[in-house]
Amino acid sequence: MLLDTPLCNFGWPAPDFTLSDPHGIPFTLSEQLGDKGLLVMFICNHCPYVQKIIDRLTEDCRQLMAEGVNVVAVMSNDYQEYPADSPDNMVAFSRQHKLPFLYLVDEDQHVGKAFGAVCTPDFFGFNAQGQLQYRGRLDDARMDDPAKRTPELLNAMRQVAASGTGPQTQHPSMGCSIKWRSDE
Repeated sequence: MLLDTPLCNFGWPAPDFTLSDPHGIPFTLSEQLGDKGLLVMFICNHCPYVQKIIDRLTEDCRQLMAEGVNVVAVMSNDYQEYPADSPDNMVAFSRQHKLPFLYLVDEDQHVGKAFGAVCTPDFFGFNAQGQLQYRGRLDDARMDDPAKRTPELLNAMRQVAASGTGPQTQHPSMGCSIKWRSDE
């Protein structure tokens, strides 16, 4: 199901979490929060929206990371029902697309729920104090030709890194709904 993200709730505090990568190595949000902020992204392997944007998302994240903004991706889908999103497939997806950022498994989906994530991709840009400053889309190209795109996420996180505040005008991200467990 196609969903849009809600508007940015400026100043909302990032909920701390500990999640593991597909190899079982744990990471906490508080360890990832850097002097220039943190981008938390909810993505998955099988989503056609993520597949369409992954190359330009990876490039934008490389630029942000080179400029001191930390980046982490979280996979909250129920991979028992959607095996394409399993930890083994996350490793393959990471290798295939040369992901430069952590890609963490939200096994019990508590992080996706704590963040209020609704779709893949869903972007949460925090300043150095862990306050939400961006909840928008990657760019204005969406699933079209990205040749003349405006890199909205990249620009917003650069602004957050420089000033601690995000842009007042933000456009919602669009993507597939997160696949929640049916027993919840």
